[in-house]
Amino acid sequence: MNEKEKTSSWVSTVSILVGLLMVVAGIGLFGGGIYLILLGGSWYFSLAGIGLVIAGGLVMARHVLGFWLYTVVFVGTALWAWWEVGLDFWPQVSRLFAPAVLLFLLALLAPALRRGKPISGGTAYPVAAVILLGLAATIFHAFHPGPIIASKTEPPSLTVTDQAREWHHYGRQQDGTRYAPQDQITPDNVGRLEVAWTFRTGDVPNANPPGAGGEDQNTPIQVGDTLYVCTVHNKVFALDADSGEQKWSFDPEASSPLWQRCRGLGYYRASDNDETCAGRIVLSTIDARLIELDAQTGALCPSFGDGGTVDLKQGMGEVKPGFYFQTSAPTVTQGLIIIGGWVFDNMMIGEPSGVIRAFHADSGELAWAWDLANPTLTGLPPEGETYTRGTPNVWSTPAVDEELGLIYLPTGNATPDFFGGHRTDADEDYSSSIVALDLGTGQERWKFQTVHHDIWDYDVPSQPTLFDVDDGSGNAVPALIQTTKRGQIFMLDRRTGTPIAEVEERPVPQGAVDGDWTSPTQPYSVGMPAIGAEKLSEAAMWGATPFDQLYCRIQFRKLRYEGDFTPPGLTPSLQWPGYFGGMNWGSNTIYKPGGYLIVNDTRSPQRVLLVPREEADKEDASASHTGLSPQHGTPYGASKYVFMSPLGVPCQKPPYGTLSAIDLNRREVVWQVPLGTVEDTGPLGLKMHLPIPVGMPTVGGPMSTASGLVFYAGTLDYNIRAMDVASGETVWKHRLPVGSQGTPMTYTSPASGKQYLVISAGGSRQSPARGDYIVAFALPDKQDGAAR
Repeated sequence: MNEKEKTSSWVSTVSILVGLLMVVAGIGLFGGGIYLILLGGSWYFSLAGIGLVIAGGLVMARHVLGFWLYTVVFVGTALWAWWEVGLDFWPQVSRLFAPAVLLFLLALLAPALRRGKPISGGTAYPVAAVILLGLAATIFHAFHPGPIIASKTEPPSLTVTDQAREWHHYGRQQDGTRYAPQDQITPDNVGRLEVAWTFRTGDVPNANPPGAGGEDQNTPIQVGDTLYVCTVHNKVFALDADSGEQKWSFDPEASSPLWQRCRGLGYYRASDNDETCAGRIVLSTIDARLIELDAQTGALCPSFGDGGTVDLKQGMGEVKPGFYFQTSAPTVTQGLIIIGGWVFDNMMIGEPSGVIRAFHADSGELAWAWDLANPTLTGLPPEGETYTRGTPNVWSTPAVDEELGLIYLPTGNATPDFFGGHRTDADEDYSSSIVALDLGTGQERWKFQTVHHDIWDYDVPSQPTLFDVDDGSGNAVPALIQTTKRGQIFMLDRRTGTPIAEVEERPVPQGAVDGDWTSPTQPYSVGMPAIGAEKLSEAAMWGATPFDQLYCRIQFRKLRYEGDFTPPGLTPSLQWPGYFGGMNWGSNTIYKPGGYLIVNDTRSPQRVLLVPREEADKEDASASHTGLSPQHGTPYGASKYVFMSPLGVPCQKPPYGTLSAIDLNRREVVWQVPLGTVEDTGPLGLKMHLPIPVGMPTVGGPMSTASGLVFYAGTLDYNIRAMDVASGETVWKHRLPVGSQGTPMTYTSPASGKQYLVISAGGSRQSPARGDYIVAFALPDKQDGAAR
């Protein structure tokens, strides 16, 4: 065989292979497309499938009409894509990138298609070059997508009186703003940040069971020259603020079969003359203990409780291991330690009470209790009785206004989450609400509900944020801003609970299962922007290729979805926004000099199905959030899964997580950027190792500083970032040893005068990689006369 014959044979083989690929792909698109049509969906896939099959057959026969027919299919695809999604980048990539790659290959092959009127290389190869340039431009843009909403204005300049330099509380101060007045690290020099020290705790989180194992979510606190951190098993370490060297450690030997974590510690300056415990570190544990330690030595404070410990199971009745403990940092204020609690969601009716308790910080004695179903019970229950079981709890972090004498509680649900036919009037009144209590007495002052009869796990997950806003007439109004899983942001007068930004009751879908009911309306904060809450449609379905996009479209059409508050039922429903987002426990920050509320969100819909009791009892129902939950005591178990393609990619279009800045006076989004890359995750759980900023689900919260920076680390990649508060542009990032679920914090060392940025890195939720790192960053010391 001569060279010409060898070339012809090779081209014939390639033509057959490419054509066969087109035929197989076309059959798949046609079959799936017919199914989609029967479900009431788009006709595109079946028509494109027919075109692919015919074009593929012609290419196998080496007929030039195969190239031209596929070109028509591609042009039709481009027109359809523009009609469905306009110029929205990621939806266009899903529809056009893979077809464009095939068109590129056919353009290279076209001159070798001998049957029919031939196409010269002089015609086909320039077409291939243009397509290649288009693909290259698409790849470049994927790495540099720009903002979702671009900033058009500079932040206003507001007077800020917050000058406290230390970080004593989970949100730095009791207002929950995570704003720090430090300005040594600026947008101009943040690129010079380097690791100052790293400390390893030795307590590495266990990722199993998935979603309910150990997760490091700690935000350290700083008092004077010492940084205090806690670990998933509630070990406490005191570190030198400049060197990171350990001063002392304390191990409470805490254990729980699930949900090992510590989000933060409290600090109390004793009011008595106890020299051994003048400063006290306050710790709650995963086995429901409240502990005070001497801030100087780490020794138990003997005057507190029973030798330094208070048993938080008092008055709670039966508490199974892992069914009641504290996930959030203790709230320390005005000589009180105020504690809520987490319960093992979706297990059964009548889990431990959601009672809120205040203990005297000096002695550990109970100061008051708020049992929402029995408000006359303000202390320990009488002998043989308990606090009301199964009431809505407060598992997130409250905020405090000491001047008004109020503590603001974000409440959860009366468990279980997805069936509410058994709930009491008290459960209905207080579920998924913000409740203001009098600090001195624990008595209710006001309440505001964000969801009525919540059967979607839309409990209020984040710390309320306190900030004064303009009423439109130049007067400052003390506001409470509450972010929610629904993507709704409520702005209330924190004196009364009255909405400052308009709230509107809107009709929502009906149709609960037997034994339950749905509220005819739900509250919408129409006076504030909603984040990531646009109604889904078939056109919003996404995939890396047309095939997984088709799969997601079919699955979307098969699910029962009527928009917000589609009730769970005996046929699978789609819940959007999902209960893992939009704004969750990491809470938000307020850049006080500009009056910007800065929030990260997660966009993750769920497939929800109620499973009849007899069937649920046959299964291994033990999941809290993802999987089959038993919901014992109700007629139904609840099956919940993230709505994903077979590749393990969310079915709706990107972004899956963003960072947004909202001007609180104008009440509008000023910028929004995708947050996080696929560098450390990807299809089928495989790392893509590509820093493509798609915008990924987020865990943890942001922190802002006076210099105009926002710091964030809770992405699925292993990076901590600094963004310019004026635009959202990333001006610095640093790769961590593992991912983080913590919120960054900052402080100025009283000894060296250096500003440090600190993050706890124990692993991101979707990654099996876990660690035990506390990493501190600082600007390098002055060199050659250069300013730090």
